[in-house]
Amino acid sequence: MTHVIATAGHVDHGKSTLVRALTGMEPDRLEEERRRGLTIELGFAWTTLPGGDRLAFVDVPGHERLVTTMLAGVGPAPAVLFVVAADQGWQRQSEEHLAVLDALGVRHGLLAVTRRDLAGDDLAELARDEALAHIAATSLGGVESVMVSGATGEGLDELRAALERLTASLPAPDLDADVRLWIDRIFTIRGRGTVVTGTLGAGTVNVGDRLAIGDDIVRVRGLQSLKEDHDGIGAVARVAVNLHGNVRRAGRGDALLTPGRWLTADLVDVRLRGEPAGDLPRELTLHAGTAAVPVHVRPLGADTARLALRRPLPLRVGDAALLRDPGAHRVPAGVTVLDVRPEPFRRRGAAAARARELASIGDRPDGAGELRRRGLITRAELVAMGVPAPSAPVAGDWLADPDHWEDLRKRLITAVEEHAAAHPTDPGLPADAARRALGLPDRALVEALADGLHQRDGRIYGRAVAPELPPPVQAAVDAVRRDLAAAPFQAPDAGRLAELGLTPKMLAAAAAAGALLKVGGGIVLLPGDDARAAALLGRLGGPFTLSEARRALGTTRRVAVPLLEHLDAAGYTTRVDDLRRRCTERTT
Repeated sequence: MTHVIATAGHVDHGKSTLVRALTGMEPDRLEEERRRGLTIELGFAWTTLPGGDRLAFVDVPGHERLVTTMLAGVGPAPAVLFVVAADQGWQRQSEEHLAVLDALGVRHGLLAVTRRDLAGDDLAELARDEALAHIAATSLGGVESVMVSGATGEGLDELRAALERLTASLPAPDLDADVRLWIDRIFTIRGRGTVVTGTLGAGTVNVGDRLAIGDDIVRVRGLQSLKEDHDGIGAVARVAVNLHGNVRRAGRGDALLTPGRWLTADLVDVRLRGEPAGDLPRELTLHAGTAAVPVHVRPLGADTARLALRRPLPLRVGDAALLRDPGAHRVPAGVTVLDVRPEPFRRRGAAAARARELASIGDRPDGAGELRRRGLITRAELVAMGVPAPSAPVAGDWLADPDHWEDLRKRLITAVEEHAAAHPTDPGLPADAARRALGLPDRALVEALADGLHQRDGRIYGRAVAPELPPPVQAAVDAVRRDLAAAPFQAPDAGRLAELGLTPKMLAAAAAAGALLKVGGGIVLLPGDDARAAALLGRLGGPFTLSEARRALGTTRRVAVPLLEHLDAAGYTTRVDDLRRRCTERTT
C-alpha cells in the first residue's frame, strides 16, 4: 500500500535534508535549488517503511515568497511531516505553514525536530515543546514527535517507526470515488507527449480511461507511480499520467476529472474558520487543491461568506480550502464549501435570508437538507455537487423534497379545477400549460404529479372529465340530435349548423362531451352511428362502391365520402381498389 505525506516548516530547517536521509533520493530537482541549498519548487521522493508499505513525500519550499507553491503541495496531501529545527525553534514561516494546515483542517501529522546534532538537550527540548504547544492548538491536535538529525542519521529509525504509525492511522481512501487529480506539475517527454503529476486522493485511474480537463476530454495513455509503470492506480498515490489529447492550456491548479461527474463553480457559499467575515479583506486568494484563484469576498453572516472566483474550479460541498492575503503573508481564514450552486441575490433582504439559511447548514453534505432547500433537483446534479441522494427519483432523474412534492400536487389539482371552471367546454388542462403554471423544468414531472388524475391526449382532468355544455349550446346540440334521430345519416349542413349557432369549437366540445360524433369534413352524427352504418354496409354481402354505400345508408355524397373515410380509419372497412371497399372482420 502507498501513502503520501507532505512536509511543512520554516525555510532552511532541514526538510529536504530529512527527506533525502529517509529516502536516499534527491528531492530538489532544479540545479538552482541544489546550488543554493534552497527548495524552490515541489520535490518528490519515496521510501519503503519497515512494514512494507511505500511512503511518498511531497517536499515543499519554506520561504515566505513560495507559500503558494507550498500550498500546491500540501493541499491534496492527507497528512503532514512538520519540521522544526532544534537550534532555531519556532519561526515566522513555521507559524504561517501551521496556519495553512489548520485552515485546511489537516488532522494527521507528525513533528520532526531536526538538526538535533546542532543543539543541546535543553534547547532541543524547548524547540520540541514550543512546537507541540503551537500544533496542539490547531486541527492537528496532539501529535507524536521525534528528535532527528538528517546529517548524522540520529533518530531516523525512530522516525520511520513513527511514520509507520502515522500512516496506519490514516482513513482508507474511497477507490470508487469520482477522480479529481489536482495537477502540481506538467511536462513533455519526447516520443510520449504530455505528462501531468499529482496526488490522487480518491478514486482509481486506469490506462485507457477518458478524463476531463477544462472543456476537453483526454485519454490516459500511460500511468506511473514512483517511477513504476501501472495499468491502474488507486488512491492514495503519487501518480504521473501520460495524456493523449489537447492539454496545451493545462497547468498547475487544473484538475483531471471523471467526465460528467463534476460541476465547476465560480460562485460559492462557504463557512469560515478564522477571522469574522466582516473583518476580511474584500480581495483575497482562494487555495483549493493545487489551485490559487483570486476571489471577491462578500460577507453574509458572522462566519459565512459568498466568494466570486476569478475562474471556475471543480468544487464540491464539504471541500476544505483556505483564503490567503498574499500581500500581508497571512491566512485569515479556512473555508468549508457549503454550496457550489447558490441562487443569485435578486431582491432586497436576500443576502440576510441566505445568511440565516447558511447558519443552519452543517459542514458535512446533507442530502435531505439540500433537497428541502432546493425543492427539485436532478440526482446527477446533486451528486456532482458532492451531496448524496437521499431518496429515489420521482420522475426520470428528478429528486423532490416530499413536502414540496405534495405542495406541487395540490397546486396542480387547483390549476386543473380552475381551468375546468374557466373553460367548461374544454376542461382538460394541457400538460405544458400545467408545467408553466407550476414553474417546472420538465414535463415528466407534471405527468408524475398527475398520477391518479385522468389524463388523455396530453391533457389532465379533474372532477370534470368531459366538457360541460352551456345551456344555449346544449339546446342547439339537442336540436341536432333530434334531427339525426329521425334521419341518422342525413347530417345537418353548414347552413343548419349556423342557424343553430353551432361553431366548430362548440361542435368539438359537444363531441368531447359524447353528445355528437365528428366524422370529418364538418359532418356530425350521433355517437355509435358509425358502427350502425358499418352494420348496414355489411348486409350488402361483398365489396361495394361509394354509390352503393350512399344508397344503402340513405344519404348524400356530402356525408358518404367523409363517413366512409372515417370507417376506414376506424377499421370497420378497407379499400379493395380505387372504387370499392369491403367490410372487415370488425364489422362482421
